[in-house]
Amino acid sequence: MTSPQPPALERAARPVSRAGARRAGWLIGGAALLLLAVLLSLAVGSRAISPLTVVDTLLHGGHSDDAVVVRTLRMPRTVVGLAVGAALGLAGTVMQGVTRNPLADPGILGVSQGAAMAVVVAISVFGVSSLEQYVWFAFAGAVLAVVIVYAIAGRGRSGVSPVKLALAGAAFSALMASVTSAVLTTNAATLDQFRFWQVGALGGRSLEMAAQMLPFLAAGALLVFGVARGMDALALGEDTAHGLGQRVALIRVLGALGATLLTAVAVSAAGPVAFAGLAAPHLARLLVGAGHRWVLCLSALLGSSLVLVADVMGRVIFPPEEVPAGAMTALIGVPALILLVRSRRVVAG
Repeated sequence: MTSPQPPALERAARPVSRAGARRAGWLIGGAALLLLAVLLSLAVGSRAISPLTVVDTLLHGGHSDDAVVVRTLRMPRTVVGLAVGAALGLAGTVMQGVTRNPLADPGILGVSQGAAMAVVVAISVFGVSSLEQYVWFAFAGAVLAVVIVYAIAGRGRSGVSPVKLALAGAAFSALMASVTSAVLTTNAATLDQFRFWQVGALGGRSLEMAAQMLPFLAAGALLVFGVARGMDALALGEDTAHGLGQRVALIRVLGALGATLLTAVAVSAAGPVAFAGLAAPHLARLLVGAGHRWVLCLSALLGSSLVLVADVMGRVIFPPEEVPAGAMTALIGVPALILLVRSRRVVAG
């Protein structure tokens, strides 16, 4: 027979258990929102399909026109949107935590501009015209960009620091943007192809592309969740993190590597998608607090929901034309960030 728990311990455990239940509730709510976004992504478009038909197609297949549209057109872009949004949400959380900068987003290390420059080189130098081939060039350019930024920021006696990383990333991004613009303004054929990637869209993607993304997405997710506890300590300050036995340099390197993989996957598959990686972590932190494991989980759910809802809105706002998801995410994310700023609850990771 166990002895009753002392009253003091009961009082201490009650708030913790209440906070855990509240966080779990928000995660369940985020998952429900994501399921709704997936259903909308499969049902809404130039051809309206009833939710019952969508569910029946997913469960039993079928050969009707609606079933073919769901399986061959909307399912691939939905799966890619899920992966892109989750990757950006996770990467944004990590970059804000590692740099302790609430304005940090997945592109802070020059990832987006490195990917863009690689796509321009692929088109203008190698004559690449297939979206499936763009993916690999963009991925390689994103990873190379981070390597260069880290090499620049690591110069000097103090080594890599959040401020040096941010400055090196901004400088490298500006350089790559200038070179990219110079190439595009002097090569009309390259500009004509590049603009379809640059707008940040989910249309025309395939399930094969989603399958290519998954290993890198999984590796990046494992890395960022692996440093979540270390980022909790880092949020208290570097000295405190050192005092708690955390290896700050290793946390930053592994976190940045995971964020690089995630951002490279997202940018290479869908092009630059604005605000998802900036807004989702702040919204998640507002709802579940500062614990990075909770924030990472909710940021992935919110990031995916944001990208999918933006894609759906882009299909219906000016029918029969589509507005790219990369443009619509800003229209959704900006009001959310404004509300956060007005509430004065924007904090660093």
